[in-house]
Amino acid sequence: MIAYVYMMWHNINIMKGENIMASSLVQFRTDDTSKVKAMNICERLGIDLQTYMRMCISRLIQENGIPFSMKLESESENRAVEAMKAASRLAQEAGVADMTLDEINAEIAEVRKSR
Repeated sequence: MIAYVYMMWHNINIMKGENIMASSLVQFRTDDTSKVKAMNICERLGIDLQTYMRMCISRLIQENGIPFSMKLESESENRAVEAMKAASRLAQEAGVADMTLDEINAEIAEVRKSR
């Protein structure tokens, strides 16, 4: 819907003689499977692949860069992994690392009773 509104706004401005720009063809290659998957996603969103690519270019220009993170995080930088490792270490130190789910639930029930 947003793309449609933008296209209508853009077409009206062109018809008024404003914001007229030359267009150029941009081509790239991708495997057939990726193209079909991308086209299906775009179709479900109500746009075509060409509109999506124009949106990507517009956003690249607007953000003056890639509009999403392209950083590869090492495992040590991943807070979720570090939290799981810390919880595992604490459980090991407390001697509860090999508790079954039933034992854990029983312990939780006991703590809740004592409140």
